[in-house]
This record gives sequence, C-alpha cells and structure tokens, in this order.
Amino acid sequence: MGKTSTRGHKGQGSRSGSRLMRGFEGGQMPLHRRLPKRGFTNIFKQDYAVVNLDRIAALGEPTVTLELLRKAGLAGKRDLVKVLGDGELKRAITVQAHKFSRSAQEKIGKAGGKAEVIA
Repeated sequence: MGKTSTRGHKGQGSRSGSRLMRGFEGGQMPLHRRLPKRGFTNIFKQDYAVVNLDRIAALGEPTVTLELLRKAGLAGKRDLVKVLGDGELKRAITVQAHKFSRSAQEKIGKAGGKAEVIA
C-alpha cells in the first residue's frame, strides 16, 4: 500500500480525517431525506405477553396465576398477560390474566374452570 495508500489521487476522500457522514451521496439529496415520513408511534400502546391454552394445560396446575406463568417463563416480570384459545382443556382450571380472548373464555368455561380478569 505505497504512495497514495489506496486513497486514490486528490479530492475529499484522499485528505486526512476524511469521513463522510452516513448516507452522503456527493451533494445530491440523500435517499432518507427524499422519501416521505410515514406513520407514528403510539406512546399509549400496551403490549401483552400472549399465552395459549395448550401451554397453560401443560403446566398441570389447578390454579394458574401470574407468578406461576412468570416462573414457567411464559411471561416476563412486567408483562401484561393475554390468554388465547389455541389448544384444548381436559379439566377445570382457574386462570388469572389481564385479558382473555373470547374463544379462551368459552373453552375455560366449557371445561368447568374460571377466567379471572386482573385489573
């Protein structure tokens, strides 16, 4: 790597300390500024940890609480939990969660259990 040390001859890129900003296109309006902005981020959105009935049935407990779901790794420390109706229940189970889908409530009720909503 002698003489110009792979920098070419003369110009902006050959000078010491030359580093172009990310997205620089030689003075042309960069792509990220040519494209329009779209959408927004809703700061009030609530994300739920989703747990299906088949995962709850696999726990084999008569009462499923948030603490039990967190110990089993199905929900995080601060997660809100929503139970979905994917899977079957063979026996009555009491489930505590922040939200339930309609199908999950129906399946829990048909098995003789209870779906308790936590405020």
